[in-house]
Amino acid sequence: MTEAEARAWFVERFGEARTARVGAFLDMVCFETEQQNLISPASVASIWIRHGLDSAQLMFHVEQSGGWLDIGTGGGFPGMIVAICGDQPTTMVEPRRKRAAFLEEAASRLGLTNTRVVAAKVESVTGTFATISARAVASVEKLLQAAEHCATPETRWILPRGRIEAEELARLRRDRTRVFHVEHSLTDPQSTILLVDHKQGRAR
Repeated sequence: MTEAEARAWFVERFGEARTARVGAFLDMVCFETEQQNLISPASVASIWIRHGLDSAQLMFHVEQSGGWLDIGTGGGFPGMIVAICGDQPTTMVEPRRKRAAFLEEAASRLGLTNTRVVAAKVESVTGTFATISARAVASVEKLLQAAEHCATPETRWILPRGRIEAEELARLRRDRTRVFHVEHSLTDPQSTILLVDHKQGRAR
C-alpha cells in the first residue's frame, strides 16, 4: 500500500472532511517530531500507513458505542485519529507533559470538542469506558491490572501488539475471567491486534 492509497482508504471510510483533518494532524506530528521525538523519523515518509491507518483500523473492532480511553497516546496514536474519525468522547492518557501539551494544542487547532487529555498515569483516571486501547504499552497483564478500574464487564480492550507468540497467548488465556482473540493488522500481516472481552459481558 502506498501513502496515496492509505489516504484514499480514509476518504472511502470516513469522508473527505475527516480525512483532511487527519492529514492536518499528521502534518502537525511531522513538524513537532523535529522538536520532540513523537514518532520515529524513519516512519515519517509512511505516516499515513504506519500511524494513520494503523490507528484507524482499530475503530472497526468496536462493539458498542460510548467513551474511548487511549492509554499512552504519545504522539496521538491511536487516540487523536479515533477522535478525528469518530464522534465518541475520547480520553487520551499521556504522562509525559510535553507530549500531552502537544495533544491539547493539536485538538484545539483542529477544533475537536470530543477530546480530553490526562497528563498522568492511567491509575489516576476516573470514570469507565466502552473501549480501551493501548498501542504496545507495557505487558498485557500489567495493562489490564493498571486500567481495570476504567473498565466494565462490557468494555472491549483493543490492543495492537505487533507479533504475539503462542506461548504468550496461551498464558493470557489462563485468565478465566476474560476472552482473548487475535486479529491481523491491515498494515502489517506479521502484526496482531489483541481483542480482550470480559466473559460476563461476552455472554450477554
